[in-house]
Amino acid sequence: MAASVDVKVADNNAKHHTDLMSTTQLIMRRGQSFSIHLKFKEPFNPGVHNLLFTATLGKIPDEIKYRFGIPDFVKRAPNAKAIWKAELSPDHKGCNVVVNITPPADAPVGKYSLFLNYLGEDKKLGHFLLIFNPWCTDDSVYMENEEKIQEYVLNERGVIFKGSGNYISPMFWDYGQLEDDMVEIALTLLYVSPEHLADPLKDEAARCDPIYVSRVISRMINSNGDRGVLEGRWKGPYIGGMSPAHWSGSYPILKRWYNIGCHPVKFGQCWVFAGVMCSVMRALGIPCRVITNYESAHDCDKNLTIDVYHADWGVKEIPSPDSIWNFHVWCEGWMKRPDLSPEFDGWQVVDPTPQELSGGAHQCGPAPVKAILNGNTDLDYDVPFVFAEVNADCIDYLDGSKKTISTDSRRVGQNISTKSVGSNKRWDITSHYKHKEGQAHRIKYVSSPDMGAITGGFRIGAASKNGKIAPFSFSLKGLYGV
Repeated sequence: MAASVDVKVADNNAKHHTDLMSTTQLIMRRGQSFSIHLKFKEPFNPGVHNLLFTATLGKIPDEIKYRFGIPDFVKRAPNAKAIWKAELSPDHKGCNVVVNITPPADAPVGKYSLFLNYLGEDKKLGHFLLIFNPWCTDDSVYMENEEKIQEYVLNERGVIFKGSGNYISPMFWDYGQLEDDMVEIALTLLYVSPEHLADPLKDEAARCDPIYVSRVISRMINSNGDRGVLEGRWKGPYIGGMSPAHWSGSYPILKRWYNIGCHPVKFGQCWVFAGVMCSVMRALGIPCRVITNYESAHDCDKNLTIDVYHADWGVKEIPSPDSIWNFHVWCEGWMKRPDLSPEFDGWQVVDPTPQELSGGAHQCGPAPVKAILNGNTDLDYDVPFVFAEVNADCIDYLDGSKKTISTDSRRVGQNISTKSVGSNKRWDITSHYKHKEGQAHRIKYVSSPDMGAITGGFRIGAASKNGKIAPFSFSLKGLYGV
């Protein structure tokens, strides 16, 4: 049996771009090998001796086990996924053996324990944290551009835009995703989620998918109905906590949440929720950026319009559940969408601010930005809600008669902004979310448990994919923007 093991934290972490995260904890990225150095009491003979490794995720009896070896004689099902590999390095000599272990690019993220069986004896080699890998072409968060990876994964200093469309105000935000314990904190957030508490095995197996992970994170940043990080409050007094304007970074919030037993930190608003979520996403290896939408609609009744009612002509409007915020902040995460089609790969809206229920919880996304742009409101997750935030029509009605007084298709969704890559300049990405007004694009409407009974039609105000003007139709219920 191995007399000693050295996991070479400094060398491995440097190769996996996690050396700034920890000098003592092994933090590995999936789809990329790391080396362990074993020293046996007797000379190792690779032609005679076998090494059988087991990587476990979770706690007994709900742990997930992956077995692999040198040689790899482990029997697996023909459709087995997440196959781990071990290779003997040429550097082995006598009693000293170097083994390169490669977690698969579709392995669930989490905290693993590693065991070795040698000559019939078992030895625990230690544990390591496994996160997503945007440098790996086979990982579903792969990002081809190195400058963008530096910005959206490794850059700790950011800018979040606030204010109004006429007076855009930047504020600096410290994401702190490379701080000590940040990966541990991010994984703890997953372990205290309702999904994990309800079914640990199912939850951990699902963590191979950034779609699933990002949706859970959007739920767990707010504390509505669970043990989330932040409690929201949209006006004072802020007794028992800090005003949302107090915060300028994520790490103090996440560290406090972690230290007080995963109880919510008080208080947050949209830019704080988004800033904290961006930190967690980056800490876990998912490229992420913060987005600000000015004149942002909040569509409560899910009819994709902001409805305003008046008791009579020229009379002040009657209070409505729909509203328009001077600005709203959310996140975008970068990932593939194999559940949809390749055209929807790329940036996905994920919003941790508690607004409307989605799937029974205050979570939102991931909604493909391309689906929002092209009006594919029949797709998961929460595309209709985000579409309304940036592109809803504001319709004034005469109460009682439902007579339309006026329609404004231009007000909602202005100056959609994010930080530029490599600089603190504002980058206007409004064109990523909506086409110029005056053109037409077919919008797909569906009925679902989270949407009202909506069918389909054409909306004046968005361009079709081929740039042509679509014929106008109002034969289907749910048409708006006329």
